[in-house]
Amino acid sequence: MALIHMTVHATTIGKQIGIQLIVPDHATPPYRTLYLFHGWSDNETAWLRNTNVEQLANQYNLVICMPDVGLSYYNDMTYGGNYYSFIQDELPTTMEKHFSLSRKSEHRYVAGLSMGGFGAFKLALNEPERFRAAASFSGALLIEELVTLQEKNQDTERKPYMQAIFGLEQNVTQTKNDLLYKLDQVDKQAISLPLFQYCGTEDFLYPINQTFRQQAEMTSLPYQYIEGPGDHTWAYWNDCLTDWLKRLDDLELL
Repeated sequence: MALIHMTVHATTIGKQIGIQLIVPDHATPPYRTLYLFHGWSDNETAWLRNTNVEQLANQYNLVICMPDVGLSYYNDMTYGGNYYSFIQDELPTTMEKHFSLSRKSEHRYVAGLSMGGFGAFKLALNEPERFRAAASFSGALLIEELVTLQEKNQDTERKPYMQAIFGLEQNVTQTKNDLLYKLDQVDKQAISLPLFQYCGTEDFLYPINQTFRQQAEMTSLPYQYIEGPGDHTWAYWNDCLTDWLKRLDDLELL
């Protein structure tokens, strides 16, 4: 198995970006690829340092790409870099060019935790024809509900960051960042996009996940919601990733 750490110049952001890439021992090109996104305050090394992601890549013959997006919420920031444009276009184009990754939609997957769960569902719901499946683990899925929660908890530290990301009013209604709106659009287009949503019952984001769940269960999308005891922790997210890949394999989606 190869573990490749690289730094690329992201023209959409205007800076150097760190990326970790796992290439399993027995995979053959063109490779199936999982884009795996980190959460708030983490970087491209977080999944490697805290989970058994390397063993899972080997077990399922899956290349796993983990980029660093800082505190961007995977968004083209109002005051900052164009991180969504990076993960949407520049990142896959660069990886597919240099590492023989498959360009077929049935060979692409996306998942993430917390902020990265939002990023994964955002990318998949805005580009549903490009992915075989998507997963959110403890996702911060609804920005306006998240902002309300932060205000209720008097979390003033994050407010300037959120304003830099989403604008001073932090209004995302009917934009790429409005996941309930995008969910409805994908449903109306009758696109079959398997979505897997995980959240621990002790997680502070549990209420937000229930709001998304209620809407998703009203669609015709192939959607699964999985919950159980768990908090906003790496132990829980490791279990989520392990379970999700097994489900994909059992459903012959891998």
